[in-house]
Amino acid sequence: MMATGAFGKRFSGWMKALGILSAGIVFGLSTLSPALAAPAKKKPAATKAAAKQAPKASQKAAAKAPAAKNGRTARTSARPAPAKAGATKAQRTAVARNAKGSARQAAAKRGSRASATVAQRSGRVAARETRLSLQQATPEARPARLSFGQMAGLHAVNDPLDLKSSVALVVDQDTHEVLLSKNDHAVLPIASLTKLMTGLIVSDARLPLDEMITITEADIDTEKGSRSRLSVGTTLSRGELMHLALMSSENRAAHALGRTYPGGMDRFVALMNARAARLGMKDTRYVEPTGLSSGNRSSAHDLATLVAAAADDRLLRQLTTSHGYEVALGERMLQYNNTNRLVHNPEWQIGLQKTGYISEAGQCLVMQARVAGRKLIMVFLDSSGRGSRLGDAERVRRWVETQRPAEVMAATGAFAS
Repeated sequence: MMATGAFGKRFSGWMKALGILSAGIVFGLSTLSPALAAPAKKKPAATKAAAKQAPKASQKAAAKAPAAKNGRTARTSARPAPAKAGATKAQRTAVARNAKGSARQAAAKRGSRASATVAQRSGRVAARETRLSLQQATPEARPARLSFGQMAGLHAVNDPLDLKSSVALVVDQDTHEVLLSKNDHAVLPIASLTKLMTGLIVSDARLPLDEMITITEADIDTEKGSRSRLSVGTTLSRGELMHLALMSSENRAAHALGRTYPGGMDRFVALMNARAARLGMKDTRYVEPTGLSSGNRSSAHDLATLVAAAADDRLLRQLTTSHGYEVALGERMLQYNNTNRLVHNPEWQIGLQKTGYISEAGQCLVMQARVAGRKLIMVFLDSSGRGSRLGDAERVRRWVETQRPAEVMAATGAFAS
């Protein structure tokens, strides 16, 4: 019993010692576990700090980096910065992400610069095209100016041939028989038909045709601002100026003929009006020799009288029906053509002709031609279209060729020669 009690005491002591040892081990483990667990718990905090500091460091580096030419700085900043030795995976990840963000920003900047460059170029191109379009653009269409005949309502008058001219007169030169008339007593501007009287005055004076005349600034058109191929300083003979005035309706040539006439322009215009009075042209008035002024006016009947008188002059017949003429101006040769293309038509036998146009007068034409064996004088004033005056002449010719003498329109008045 004694032995058993001693053993129990020793066993109990061993258990206490074992308990104390176990408690110490547990205490030691509990003391060591925070130290072992601390690095694992602090890793997220370190990662967040590195992530926050990495963009700031990148921005500072980008601000300190000098600007490079041709976009080298943008390409360099787009490269990922090398991670420091010993950096954690989270730090390397943050640096890589920041590098990618910098690359995106650099690409965006390059895109913005490229877009800006394209926009600038597009703007310059658009501005240049705008300037060109403004330079080349035609002026805004203005309402056409009405001729005197249109304002007087002469186009409202009908005729059997449906002529486009508001005034017309067709007369047999030999018998003075009127074949066709329309508003033939209306007094209207006559434009370059004026040049027939200009030529008649020069021809009547028997001035030397080989006398040289120089175009001056006084011959420039200040009435309508029309252009001329005869520049100031051009010197031609009187005969050449006559040719260009009557065939091609050259205004400076006609003005120079009047200006250089003995006694000057005033005397020349006075002679024009005096000649018209002697011919019995009671409705006619001249203010200058070209026809550019709307103050030069006449009637179809008066113009028929003028055509008959001019057709008796061989020089005027020759010059007005000439197909073309070449003028030598220094080393240059200028080709002039007839303003009436009917002179080239073999169906026409034209003895004398003259065209004219200003806005107040409309398209005008006078001719002496042989049609169906008859010597006819035709006058067309205030025609509405550029080619309509020639069209009216064609209508009259075809009409006369198809008519029997008894069917010719009754005369409405005597033709005075």
